[in-house]
Amino acid sequence: MYSIKKNIYNSLIILIPTKAFYEMEEQYDFFDRELSWLSFNYRVLQEAMDNELPLYERIKFMAIYSSNLDEFYKVRVASHRSLLELPKKSKDKQKLNPEKVLQNILHEVEMQQEEFYNLFEQVILPQLYENDIVLYQSEVIPEIHKDFVSDYFFREVLPHIQAVLLEKGHIFTFLQDNFLYLSIKLIKKRKKLSTKKVKPKYAIIKIPTNYVPRFLELPNLGNKHYIMFLDDVIRHNLHEIFPGYNIDSSYCMRVSRNADLMIDDEFTGNLAEKIKSSLSRRETGSPTRFLYDKDMPDDFLDVIRNSFKIKKIDLLKGGRYLKFADFFGFPNPLSPKLEIESVHHLYHNELDKSSSLLKIVREKDIALHFPYQSYNYVIRFFNEAAVDDKVEEIKTTQYRVATNSAIVSALISAAQNGKKVTVFVEVQARFDEQSNIKFAKMMKKAGINVLPGIPGIKVHAKTALVIRRGTKDGKKKGYAFISTGNFNEKTAKIYADHGFFTSNEDIISDLEKMFYYLENPKKTVEFEHILVPKFNLRAEFERKIDREIENVKNGLTGYILFKMNSLQDKRMVKKLYQASENNVKIDLIVRGICVLMPNQPYSKNITITRIVDKFLEHARVYVFYNNGKNDTYISSADLMSRNLNRRVEAIVPIYNEKIKKEFIDILEIQLKDNVKARTLDTNLQNIKKRTMLKKNIRAQVDIYNYLKQMLF
Repeated sequence: MYSIKKNIYNSLIILIPTKAFYEMEEQYDFFDRELSWLSFNYRVLQEAMDNELPLYERIKFMAIYSSNLDEFYKVRVASHRSLLELPKKSKDKQKLNPEKVLQNILHEVEMQQEEFYNLFEQVILPQLYENDIVLYQSEVIPEIHKDFVSDYFFREVLPHIQAVLLEKGHIFTFLQDNFLYLSIKLIKKRKKLSTKKVKPKYAIIKIPTNYVPRFLELPNLGNKHYIMFLDDVIRHNLHEIFPGYNIDSSYCMRVSRNADLMIDDEFTGNLAEKIKSSLSRRETGSPTRFLYDKDMPDDFLDVIRNSFKIKKIDLLKGGRYLKFADFFGFPNPLSPKLEIESVHHLYHNELDKSSSLLKIVREKDIALHFPYQSYNYVIRFFNEAAVDDKVEEIKTTQYRVATNSAIVSALISAAQNGKKVTVFVEVQARFDEQSNIKFAKMMKKAGINVLPGIPGIKVHAKTALVIRRGTKDGKKKGYAFISTGNFNEKTAKIYADHGFFTSNEDIISDLEKMFYYLENPKKTVEFEHILVPKFNLRAEFERKIDREIENVKNGLTGYILFKMNSLQDKRMVKKLYQASENNVKIDLIVRGICVLMPNQPYSKNITITRIVDKFLEHARVYVFYNNGKNDTYISSADLMSRNLNRRVEAIVPIYNEKIKKEFIDILEIQLKDNVKARTLDTNLQNIKKRTMLKKNIRAQVDIYNYLKQMLF
């Protein structure tokens, strides 16, 4: 279906569709991947528009929307921009049509940005004011605040200010990725009156948010609380920075840059060292977006564009204030008022009553559901293995590790206690490469066998394996933890994921084979129970879909229920279309990218549900009805081409019927959600579900109550 080609300009790996693939595309329609993702991000923005949510929860969703869009430009837009550099006659360029894709992206983003800033200016700011919180904009501030701001500026801000005049013939400062800049138009002060027109000068200042918080809380006046952007703190003191000039105007701007690491060859050699040496080049990648205040006059913009070689294709209009991801840190002087009520973690009675988690897992499988239940059990699993005298070996994968990770500390303790510890640290985890390299060094220094990166393949599986000698017979027994999310105790508080403890010998045997492959990537292994890309995943999923089709043809029920973050692999989508054409009912819960187009003759039996709520829906669960047997798998793998072709994933079967029902019950609650769930239509619109249910079902609330009732 695909041939792999490497872009000679930045080493981006591009999957080039084959002739057979395009013949398939002519038969079916697919959503554009990028527009599908933008549809998801707009769903995030819809949460910020929800009047039913507390005000600071809505502000948080604005920050999420902005942060998501930043990464989209650094990664996805960057990849299409790189294709523009291919020769015009390039067949690949003609097929992928990056010009059209970028044009469609710009059109959609501009519409969303307009709604975003209207929401902020016309809804959020007035509602803050109604709650006695004043976020200063361009209004005149009282003297008491002027003095406070001036003192703060000289004491905390000025030491970090570097002003640069933009003059022809001079080398201009480099606009760094992810930083805000203030561009200023200056008029030279003159001692004598003159009719001669003074030519303006221009300057820029990097807003030092790496040293000073973006928001400054000012003294209260009466019962009102006052907050000011750092941008405006600087604006109010520009005359101190440029004493010989009158300040004509100032506008915010920022640039996003290509986040590709530009590795010359990721298929050979020491990948970790190549990534380490290329990290510094990320900050100097080519621009993918130049975001600027829409009120900046054209002649002012032209000066900036010419000074920094900004292309028209990079331009995107924003508001007076940019980089809304900083609103994650927006102060709430009334906290906890205006915030969403925190959820108290549910504890697991059986695990709490036992002094040994490993003992319980030896006797039965255990499922956990985060963040509804405490992640401390996972940390306890690693800590117990680290000090248990009979534990001989620990093997695990690490993808995105928490700062000051308790799990890494446990692994180091295990090594220091004489255990054989093997850890595969994926150094290709985007934006976490530096952190992962640091942890890899730390673990290696402690005596842990840290496996190097596998060239051309990313290890995305979230698995841990503990090998222990039996107390009585001395035989070795395996204990495993499989997760749909990262081994990260911090993100486990906000990501909705599943965890699974088991000592099932069939699963343990296959996990041992997977770790053997990670240590010996040139070897071939055979998996009998877990599904692994490159080995058996795609073939087995296709076989199971075909089985559902055959069951329908034989007068039985055919049903598929999948939950994932993204559905992008068109070959897999084609199989789902074929199943729908053969009257297999398919329910998909897809949070993000979804190229499958509903409501077509070939997709009439498929529904797509998208849930965006307080917690990020991050779990992947795959259920094939199989005439009532419900073959159920959990994984960290989405149905993306990269997951199915170029990653090491572990898609693990659930054999325990009680736990299998637990997973399916949770999925069915999500399908019934009529508060936060949306269905996708043929225009990629997020349509609120119409339901015959008389009561509201909000999945994340009802799942919490379901687990609470089940556990107590």
